[in-house]
Amino acid sequence: MSTINTNEYEAAMDLKPRTITDEQASIFEGYVSQIFAAMGMDMDTQSTKETPKRFIKALFEATDGYDGDPNLIKTFEAECHAPSGCPLSQIIQGPIPFHSLCEHHVLPFYGNVYIGYIAKSNIIGLSKLTRLVNLFSRRFGVQERIGVQIADLLEESTHPEGIAVYIEAHHMCMEMRGVREREPLTRTTVWRGSYAHDPSLRAEFLTFCGVQSHERG
Repeated sequence: MSTINTNEYEAAMDLKPRTITDEQASIFEGYVSQIFAAMGMDMDTQSTKETPKRFIKALFEATDGYDGDPNLIKTFEAECHAPSGCPLSQIIQGPIPFHSLCEHHVLPFYGNVYIGYIAKSNIIGLSKLTRLVNLFSRRFGVQERIGVQIADLLEESTHPEGIAVYIEAHHMCMEMRGVREREPLTRTTVWRGSYAHDPSLRAEFLTFCGVQSHERG
């Protein structure tokens, strides 16, 4: 078993340990109370008096991806023993459910992530792929970036032959405001290495993800 060193880990995930003091929490709760009151919420009911405090706590918990995950990056030697390696042996995990907060409107978007990679010399524990999704989705962000971040860290830690990331998500900023589109599904992909050059690998991966051929064009 091997791990990337601490400096690489921190650089890859841009760790920023977070703390909120009691004084800060009190200030934030006051601002939130004013905002909610301006929006029309009655802040003096038994149900809403603690709402600002609960909101700050929930927001902090929903963005704990900024705190990192010390149990994330652990790799193992690949199981393939063929002289030329196993360039066509895909490892695919999904659907991995996720929830995130859009940095444009701070409204939720949620869906599933599918990750595929072709091992070269190292593999990563399957549970670590879920941790990888949680690390980047539990931050303020955008769907396209999450896919790239997942691919970047997987590439840095395992150095595979290829990486594929497919994300499908519903965005509440489209359903609750603006055009108020009903149940839109946004899909994004990231292709690295063998996947970028081999259409058959991409097609096989997307088939396992449940994407129909007519949807792939």
